[in-house]
Amino acid sequence: MLIMEVEMVKLINKEGNSVSFELVIPADEIRNAQNQVYLKNKKSFVIPGFRKGHVPQKMIENLYGKDVFTEDAINEILPGLYDAAIKELNLKPIAMPDVDFKEKSENGDLPCEFKVEVEPEVEVKDYLGLEVEDVKFEVTDELLDSLVENERRKNARIINVDDRAAKLGDRVNIDFEGFVDGKAFEGGKGENQDLELGSKTFIEGFEDQIVGKNPGDEFEIEVTFPEQYHQKDLAGKPATFKIKLNSISFEELPELDDEFIKDISDFDTLEEYKKDLKSKKEEEFAQRAEVERENKVVEKLIEQVSDDIPEAMINTVLESEIENYNRSLQMQGMTFDNYLKMLGSSLEDFKKERRPQAVSTVKARLAIEAVRRQEKIEVSEDEVKAEAEEMAKKYADGDEKRQKDFVDMILKGDVEGLKKDIAFKKAVKLLVENAKFIEAKEEKKAKKTKKVKKEKEEKVKEEKED
Repeated sequence: MLIMEVEMVKLINKEGNSVSFELVIPADEIRNAQNQVYLKNKKSFVIPGFRKGHVPQKMIENLYGKDVFTEDAINEILPGLYDAAIKELNLKPIAMPDVDFKEKSENGDLPCEFKVEVEPEVEVKDYLGLEVEDVKFEVTDELLDSLVENERRKNARIINVDDRAAKLGDRVNIDFEGFVDGKAFEGGKGENQDLELGSKTFIEGFEDQIVGKNPGDEFEIEVTFPEQYHQKDLAGKPATFKIKLNSISFEELPELDDEFIKDISDFDTLEEYKKDLKSKKEEEFAQRAEVERENKVVEKLIEQVSDDIPEAMINTVLESEIENYNRSLQMQGMTFDNYLKMLGSSLEDFKKERRPQAVSTVKARLAIEAVRRQEKIEVSEDEVKAEAEEMAKKYADGDEKRQKDFVDMILKGDVEGLKKDIAFKKAVKLLVENAKFIEAKEEKKAKKTKKVKKEKEEKVKEEKED
């Protein structure tokens, strides 16, 4: 990138989020760029008497005009000059600029005026000591029991039955086709669909009407789609489904004993297995609580940010989310348009639904940047390298050469973006370390209820002893 001198760029006006500045493109830079454009394109010019690619630059300029290479030359050098200018002026553009080229000066310098919308600077106050509700996740015996039960279900035997009717808890395999107003609707047909009766996988009333039916039965059921159903053209409408019950089966769970634990883990007893499960879950919950605390602190901070934020920043967040959806859906063999059609939605609906979160995201960025700026948080080269190494570890899978290659790739990439991410992390860490976490109301209520219950139990116990 071209390193510009201060006198080559001048701030003209800054009004709100709109900034205009003048940039002078030096004549010698234009000429050098013209020479490069000529070298790239000289084979395109054919003039009698000259071999292809050997027509002198001066002759081409005489024949086609002295500015024949100027537009391409400007396009070559302008992006680098613009980047250098916004860095010099410490601007953070949030949209593409408008450019107005002026008349060349006598020495061939080309002045141009840029108008661009920039990221607003917000101010935040009293951000050290923010008061927020604490977040705690408890690993209860009930949770551990449910996790163990899930393992039992994963290892269950599937027993087919043909001598009785279906009941709640059974797995059934069905063919079905749905009709609204006598017409089949998109997405309403399926074959060899497995369904657990009572799981509420299908709309209300669907599974209950299969109970009592036998393998081979063909029948119809009547249901009504919920008012808030995701396919808007079906929402609130009555429907008829033609059903064929292919088969019935149920799960036979393994005995919950030490032998089962030995089969599914490296432990010898259920007690050891649960102890390890609890330890891992506590670690997971601690990390989850840390993230939730960070979110709550940032949510409290952005209360200070006005709703008057640039539309361009909101749109950038929404476009990024759409792009992420696109990539994810393409991996599943689906397009974003088809995904929206399946939901009975549109691009406008999608953006409208996600707009509030996009606004919060922009506010968070502005507020955290304000903290970084006001606290003068900087990022050292050592911190950048350490972050790059940490990122590379996730992809290297223990391969040292691969890890080194990843580090090199990261450090040759968007280092400024990486520095910004690290600075933001440092700012959020500062906020969390200085926040005042108070006990959540629900937790206080739960503790009080537990205390009252315990006191009652102790009183009953004392009365019995008397």
